[in-house]
Amino acid sequence: MGILSLAELFVSAAVHLLFGFYVFSTAVASDLSQAVTDRFKPNAFNLVAKEEEESKEKVAVFEGSPPPIVLVHGIFGFGKGRLGGLSYFAGAEKKDERVLVPDLGSLTSIHDRACDLFYYLKGGQVDYGEEHSRIYGHSQFGKTYGQGHYQEWDEHHPIHFVGHSAGVQVVRVLQQMLADKAFSGYENTSEDWVLSITSLSGALNGTTRTYYDGMQPEDGRSMKSISLLQLCRIGVIFYDWLNISWLKNYYNFGFDHFEMGWRKTGVAGLIDLLLGNTGPFASGDWILPDLTIQGSIKLNSSLLTFPNTFYFSYATKRTRKFMGLTLPSSVLGIHPMLFIRVLQMSQWRCPSNVPPPYKGYRDEDWEDNDGALNTISMTHPRLPVEHPSHFVMDDSECQPLQPGIWYYKIIEADHILFIVNRERAGVQFDLLYDGIFQRCRKHAFRTSPPILPNESCQ
Repeated sequence: MGILSLAELFVSAAVHLLFGFYVFSTAVASDLSQAVTDRFKPNAFNLVAKEEEESKEKVAVFEGSPPPIVLVHGIFGFGKGRLGGLSYFAGAEKKDERVLVPDLGSLTSIHDRACDLFYYLKGGQVDYGEEHSRIYGHSQFGKTYGQGHYQEWDEHHPIHFVGHSAGVQVVRVLQQMLADKAFSGYENTSEDWVLSITSLSGALNGTTRTYYDGMQPEDGRSMKSISLLQLCRIGVIFYDWLNISWLKNYYNFGFDHFEMGWRKTGVAGLIDLLLGNTGPFASGDWILPDLTIQGSIKLNSSLLTFPNTFYFSYATKRTRKFMGLTLPSSVLGIHPMLFIRVLQMSQWRCPSNVPPPYKGYRDEDWEDNDGALNTISMTHPRLPVEHPSHFVMDDSECQPLQPGIWYYKIIEADHILFIVNRERAGVQFDLLYDGIFQRCRKHAFRTSPPILPNESCQ
């Protein structure tokens, strides 16, 4: 590596650490503020508020109720209950009475997260599958959910899913596993358990960002010896090895089923993990290999678009053409953490000594991006086989919705405009999520329109 590359690595690592510290400190500050507020409130009020919150957590299923909307976070994300009162979806879950925000492994593989999501909804102990667990060297069983958040889930009580970034691939893998009846003890699952899938800046076909961060473009699975991802790997290993319970309760990367804690592995185990002999980074059972173009092609080769499910995708971009070059479309409109990344990704070129990731690959197709994903990757599944799709300028163009087609819309936004910090998006935030929830409630149904919250039958 040259001096310029090392400088770039240092700046990138510093920016990511600062952003991580900002998110973490924001969560802590929010919790402290809430604790102080609760301290001076009347106890009776606190008790009532707590009981109301607990009652909302239990999703009551009754005849005629609308299906829940499940928001699935992306890489480095978190669900309800992590990072205190901070919301990954910036409070969008409050726009509807029946929204679930599961906490899945923030760096675990797409497959493992899909398994976590299934048992989060149905209940029981997470089963990652005997063969998969044996191949990748981790425990077959994971966390136990005493009570599922939607135990009645089946083809007569289907669910709407909204996935941000890698979250949409988690949902697609889950739907395919339902179709394949891959969950032991559940022989009646089918693809019709999923009513709709909405992709928000979804990683449907991989991203060239993974190669900048440290994945090898030759195979899309191994890591460069000196890279941002290597620094990330070392940090995660120490975090999980130290196994500080209160810290992991606050934020968890999701590798508990690899049993990397010091009590289990000792110092010798830590050395093995750092040397790459054991653990998720050694076996490849973590999320980054699933997000390379090659990894996405492998994943997509077994995923179908189903005829009874509604699909809608929001692809984001923060680039524009200027004198034949693709450049960031704004300075102030792009998050500081992502500006350099937008510029880098717009200039990506597949190394001349490396075979292209697929037949017909062209660098220029992958120039438009949002700082984390390429716009071409977010519209609809297109690799290795293009799925049915329809580009829309306005939502009215796709009404009535037809199942089995990926409707997609391209909007001006960076990758994190609609998450974590609601104020950045302003009115766009409400327009986007109101549109998503309205589509789920009024336009995506198989028989008759469902009853909306606070709305009686006419």
